Amino acid sequence: MKKQLKKCTVGDHVSLSNLKKGQKAKVLSLTVEDRSLRRKLLDMGITEGVQIKIKKVAPLGDPMDIELRGYELCIRKSDLAMIFVEVIA
Repeated sequence: MKKQLKKCTVGDHVSLSNLKKGQKAKVLSLTVEDRSLRRKLLDMGITEGVQIKIKKVAPLGDPMDIELRGYELCIRKSDLAMIFVEVIA
């Protein structure tokens, strides 16, 4: 039986991994403990205030394709879980 997740609505503060295909959000914070992973995410442009759109989700839900700053990234769901966002669309 598949676990039903509550749909994220505009204004919600959630983890980026909770968003569905087509939703947009603004990054609020990164809660990454691993300094090298945090640096990689920052270098890829995932910084506070940037807008992110979920472009695609793999058939089994992991990884997810996101769009930000005019390009696309494919990131593991476990890494996206450490990025907190505010849903904007």
